[in-house]
This record gives sequence, C-alpha cells and structure tokens, in this order.
Amino acid sequence: MSELPAEAYAIVEGRHSDPFHYLGLHTEGGQTVVRAFLPDASNVEAIGEHGETASLARIHEAGLFAGALPNGSKRYQLRARFGDNVVELEDPYRFPPVLSDFDLYLLGEGTHQRLYDKLGAHPMTLDGVEGVAFVVLAPNAKRVSLVGDFNFWNPRRHPMRVRGVGYWELFVPRATVGDRYKFDIIGPNGQHLPLKSDPLAFATELRPSTASVVFDEAKLPHPQPARERVNALNSPMSIYEVHLGSWRRKGNNEWLTYRELAEQLPRYAADLGFTHLEFLPVNEHPFDGSWGYQPTGLFAPTSRFGSPQDFAALVDACHREGLGVILDWVPGHFPDDPHGLANFDGTALYEHANPLQGRHLDWGTLIYNYGRTEVVNFLVSNALFWLDRYGVDGLRVDAVASMLYLDYSRPSGGWIPNKHGGRENLEAIDFLRRFNAEVFAHFPHATTAAEESTAWPQVSRPIEFGGLGFGYKWNMGWMHDTLDYVSKDPIHRKYHHGSILFGLHYAFSENFILPLSHDEVVHGKRSILGRMPGDSWQRFANLRVYYSFMFGHPGKKLMFMGCEFGQEREWNHDSSLDWHLLEQPQYAGIHNLIRDLNGLYRTQPALHELDCDRGGFEWVVTDDANRNVFAWIRKGEHARARCLVVLNFSPNVYYNYRLRVPFSGKWREVFNSDSAHYGGSNVGNIGEVQTLEGLVPEIELTIPPLAAIFLVPEA
Repeated sequence: MSELPAEAYAIVEGRHSDPFHYLGLHTEGGQTVVRAFLPDASNVEAIGEHGETASLARIHEAGLFAGALPNGSKRYQLRARFGDNVVELEDPYRFPPVLSDFDLYLLGEGTHQRLYDKLGAHPMTLDGVEGVAFVVLAPNAKRVSLVGDFNFWNPRRHPMRVRGVGYWELFVPRATVGDRYKFDIIGPNGQHLPLKSDPLAFATELRPSTASVVFDEAKLPHPQPARERVNALNSPMSIYEVHLGSWRRKGNNEWLTYRELAEQLPRYAADLGFTHLEFLPVNEHPFDGSWGYQPTGLFAPTSRFGSPQDFAALVDACHREGLGVILDWVPGHFPDDPHGLANFDGTALYEHANPLQGRHLDWGTLIYNYGRTEVVNFLVSNALFWLDRYGVDGLRVDAVASMLYLDYSRPSGGWIPNKHGGRENLEAIDFLRRFNAEVFAHFPHATTAAEESTAWPQVSRPIEFGGLGFGYKWNMGWMHDTLDYVSKDPIHRKYHHGSILFGLHYAFSENFILPLSHDEVVHGKRSILGRMPGDSWQRFANLRVYYSFMFGHPGKKLMFMGCEFGQEREWNHDSSLDWHLLEQPQYAGIHNLIRDLNGLYRTQPALHELDCDRGGFEWVVTDDANRNVFAWIRKGEHARARCLVVLNFSPNVYYNYRLRVPFSGKWREVFNSDSAHYGGSNVGNIGEVQTLEGLVPEIELTIPPLAAIFLVPEA
C-alpha cells in the first residue's frame, strides 16, 4: 500500500483531475496493464478481446485493482463480484475522447453554434458499445465526477477527464435514456460543491427534485413547419399569450399535460382567429411562482406537463392549426438555487463575481456575464436549440432593459460604469446583436421580439445600421398610456386626449407589438376589465371599444389569456381561467368580439400590411377632445385597400358626424363594437353610408356610444 504512487491515492480519494492517466489500459515496462477502481467489489478480472482472462490484484482496500492483460489485447471487459453477484461490465476508462480537437477549437473561441450537439448527455455507440457521453464546462474545478442511477450516486466511480479550456467529459457504457444524473464538483480551493444539475440537460425531474435526466434530443420528432410568412412584417400577427399551467385545469386542479393542451389549446386559439401562440417560459424552473422567468434548465421543457416529445407534439399541433409558436426566453438573469448555474465550478462562471454587476436587486437573481465567451456561446446556442430541435417560430426576450443598462434599478453608487464611464452594458449589447444575427442567419423565417421598456433607439432595426437587430419590439409606452386613458371616467378623458395621440408620434420608429400581457393583470393592477369605469354596461362597452382601438391601431397585437372573454379577477397562476364566465352573455359577447376583430384584422389588408410603416396610417380626427372621438385611415399596399377607424370613448351617441374619406362612393360598415352580438346597443349605420356631394369626399356617420366602427370602400 505504501508503495502506491500519489495518483492512486488521488483516485481512491476522489480528487484526480485526469483519471484516464492512471485508470484503464496502459503499456508499462513492455506489459499491458489494466487498472480499475470499483468500490465494494471483492475481486475483479479482466477479459481480453479473445476471451482470455486475467485476475486483477487488489492494490488498495478501497477497491483499486490492477493487473497485466495477456496477449496484448487492446479491448477488454471487466468481470467483478459484488457480494453474491458477479457482473460483466465495460470500463469507461478504455474509451477514446468524446470531443474532437476541432470541437475544442470551436468551443475555445466561442463559435460552436450547436453546443447542444456536444455538451450535455448524448446516448451513442462508441467503439461498438452503447452508452451515454457526458460533457460539462467547469474550467476552474479541481475535479468533476459524474453521479447517477448508473453508479449508485457514488462520486468516486466516474471521475471525468478535463480537456481544452475546462470541458470535462466521460463516456459511461450502458448508461441509458431515462437515467438520472448530476455532477459532483470540487472547486478550485478544494471546496466540495452541492451536486449540480447539467446546464445542458434536455430533460429533468419534476420539482422539487432537481436531477437531470438522460434524453436523446437528436431523436425528437420534428414538428410540421409553420405556414409561410407567419412572422412577416406585412402579415397579420395576433398573438395569444399563455401560461400553460393555468390556462385550463382538470377536475382536481391538476395541470393539463402537453398532450392534453395539444388537443385543446391550438384549436381554441385558431377558432378565435389568433395567428400565434406565445408561451410563458417553458424552460425548467424550480419555483411555480416565477412563472418560468427564473429558469434553471434552459434546454429542457419543464417536466410539469410531460416529456420533451410531448412538448414537441404541442408545437406540431399548433402548426397544424396554422399557428406560429413563440417562446418567452430569459437570457437576462437566473436564480441562485444551489443545484443550478450559480457558482457552478466554485467560481462565478456564468455570473459576474461582483454583486454590483452580477445580481438583480429587484428579483434577487444573478446576471449572466455577457463578456465571457463561453457564456455568450451557451446562450446563443440555447436560442438556436429551440428553433432547431422544437421548430418554434420565434423568441420573445424578457426584460431587455435590465440587460442594456448597468444602473438598471440600482441606487447611485450601486453600479459599475462601462469602460467609457457610461451606463450602457456594452457586452450585453454585443450579445443581443450576436443573438439576433445568428437567429436570422440560421432561421430566416423565425423572428425575435424584445420586451424593452425604455426609449433605447433602433431595437428592431438592422445591426448594420446600428440597431439591436430584433424583429419586433413590445410597445410598453402604448400599453401604459392607453390603459391609463381608458381607466378614467369618460368625463375626464378630454383632459388626457394626448395619451392616445402621443403613441402615434412614434408608432413607426420600431416594428411594434401592442402588448396586453400577463404583467398587466397581476400584482394589484386588476384585470383589463377590472380597470374599466362605470356601471356594468359601460365597463363592458369600454372594454369593447378599447380592444377595437387596439386592433385598429398600427402594430401587431398580443393578448394574454383570459382577456379574450373579459376575465374579471386578476390572473392566478395556481388556478384555471374562469371559463364559466362564458355562460353569461356579456362575457360571451367579448369572446365574439375578439373572434370578429381577429377575422377583420386578418382579412382586411389595410389593417395589417403596413402595420409597421408610416405610409399605412393617416389621421382624420385628432382634435375632438370634448367628444372623446378619434378617427384615422389605415392603408394597405393596394391603392384601394383602405379602412376608416372611428372611435368614440364617450357614452354619448353622435349623429350626423361628418368625416372626410379618400374615395367617393359607398363605404361599408364592416365592424361595429356596439353590435348586440357583442352585448352592445345596436346603434350604427345599417351596414353602409354613401359619400356626400361636394369637392372633397365626406360621409356622415352615426357613432355609437363607447364604441368603434370600421368602414371600407366598396370594391
């Protein structure tokens, strides 16, 4: 025992950083020597490739065995006795490396676009043996061991080898799909870290358990592609935003599975005329109350609702109904749960070490270090992964403002300026530009959208012109101003007329999406219906005119689940939407309204073709504050593709209201939010009006109370 080299003791004590240097097959002094570490084994034999056997001597009582392999065999198996059981097994330390030198080169320079093809757990056949290859980044670790179902969670059984600039790898023979696993890491100062989940795990256990699960993501069934031009600027885009855990629940308040959602949700959204479904983050996350915005498993669909195959089936069902699929994506922060990315290898690997840079004060979460090559490569590869493996059609990036500004929600003196002394996060800007460049280069029909709440310029403009390169930007200013306006009693709205006008001064500075999102129906803000003033009839009429205003306004549309039928209470992630409300006429009326507004938006080119182009909009009435009336013309690409939108935010009926129009002749009233079909009073223009005689075409309208009417010229 005393004559053993230091390497042997490092193996026995579980601290060897290169176990292949000692274990496995080696030629020493002209002999072929095999060493194996099998704790709890009483005796071990090596079996050569021609069936010859050699007994391996126990050279350390902890389970270290060694012996000569006869006849110069290069391949061998081990036969070991554990108590009364004798098993034959493959030695992980006889197999060649998993990563090629070219892989290491690309990983080192941060240009390995398909990180998910190499890192994580990948079932494969190596040297004729089936097993799983595991690779993880931990550049500052002294030792990384693999623990899991395949080794009784014993960290001494499968120490990994380090290669390149800190990528640890090991092929585990006979490990298989479904095995649970984690990484056992010793940090740079010798500290033993909490067991870590795999940052690139493709499947996980259901919370509160946190193990990663081996899954062969390369064999995922690929969903049917989305319809053509689903994300084009001149196509209609009406997004139904959904939290999968609370859209609808089963009898005992149980979640619907991905498969059950696939049977119900796409058909429901398509019937209402939406063009896209947007899911709040589906990445694995430990805390239900984070709604997925504090993810720990960026590459794994949450196990709450089923398997990765089940999630792929949901995407496929959406595409079969003609719906695009957008995922909320969170590269802005991550939680500090001990099994996650925080202090991953004993150092701030993914986050900044300095809390003035590396921790969000608002959310108590950690901020990615966008200046680190490996971190940027990890995040960009994750974005491409969802578009590639699951065929989704777009990513909406959460909390972009928190990424762009170093002083975001920080007190004076509580942040570190950039190299120029400014507040802009230069590394985050570079990351966002690279993310968008890679997405559109690899998936030109996909799109990206930024939730960006400041006046940062050119968010949705090309990178080559100084923009961030997003496809779209959420119009948070429009949402704030217009909700504030419509929540006021109509008698006071004349003093806030500018809240409607102001948004149209900048409506074409970006490719905007108008969001009525989950954030607007929680935390005491009330539901959208809950903000409406007046008696019951007026509240529903206000909601109808506000939704009509949204669909007549330039910009793509987004509506959170429940808003489409006037959910009364705030959203609660722990329970289903109040579907029983649809049994009441006023809520069913809102439901009908949204279906017809979506239908109108999709079928009238004037309402969507130039959504993001100043040439698609012309004011008609801007100055009628006393009567709370607005009117404008929406224009399509064809000369006669026109739609007159007239809005009355007062409870009064206006008769003989004269407006100029671009064409003489008949104008059809194609939509009236005061229709009895929606719960209104049926005031209107009996379907059409004729222009008056005169030099300039004009029409006289009856404008219903708290209502919108849309008119188009007769073809």
